[in-house]
Amino acid sequence: MEPPEPAGSPLLQGREFVWEDADFARVQALIYQRAGISLHDGKHAMVYSRLSRRLRETGYNSFRDYLSWLEKHDGPEWQEFVNALTTNLTAFFREPHHFEILSSHLRSKPGASWRVWCNAASTGEEPYSIVMTALEALGAKAAFKLWASDIDSRVLATAATGVYRTENLKGLSPERLQRFFLKGKGANAGMARVKPELQQLIEFLSVNLIRDDWPFREPFDVVFCRNVMIYFDAATQRRVLERIHRVMKPGGMLFVGHAENFSESRDLFTLRGKTVYERR
Repeated sequence: MEPPEPAGSPLLQGREFVWEDADFARVQALIYQRAGISLHDGKHAMVYSRLSRRLRETGYNSFRDYLSWLEKHDGPEWQEFVNALTTNLTAFFREPHHFEILSSHLRSKPGASWRVWCNAASTGEEPYSIVMTALEALGAKAAFKLWASDIDSRVLATAATGVYRTENLKGLSPERLQRFFLKGKGANAGMARVKPELQQLIEFLSVNLIRDDWPFREPFDVVFCRNVMIYFDAATQRRVLERIHRVMKPGGMLFVGHAENFSESRDLFTLRGKTVYERR
């Protein structure tokens, strides 16, 4: 077996485009400035693969030229750049203990008017899981509204359509499938669409967590911010947590990812369960 070439070698694996350490360093700086994402040095291959598609789409023959053009313009290609470098791993009722806790929390105040924010909506599995939980806990006439946001415009559009392959719904119970989904027929066989009763409770919108231009006017009772902070460095995590704190009601619940720990922000949030925090 031949030894691997250095990460910055332009010849690594017979690549289509020259790819050097300087290109990767520029990508690291740009995605950090734009989205707060910290790309560690082990992401060379992923970044090359995903951004190579952007070079082909835009007609550039080198990363150097593409990145120089990007730095000089503030157009739609920036969104494509961010979309290419964000990771969207999701599933219905992922980390199921969160939904059990959410259900109990909702049932504890059945007459309340609930405002909930899911800020990593991805392709929709998480926000629809939240709304299913709310309808099961509170009933069809619940005073419940969910704001579902993401920085990736492509996955957000998929979420808004609410159409999924039935093979991706295998983890759902027959009762939930019957109550909340419409099975496709004919040309749409093998697909399923969420019922309008779920979609009408959700507002999908684009939000960049590191920008201080969030469009919310009233505070939230619950925030889902799961598996987002792992892409931020400590300073960015703190800034985002402070902003989330500002848009939550005192006593509100914050759900985070299984690998995330905010013990350094005890002045903002108190741990109340496994990866569940209460806003101080």
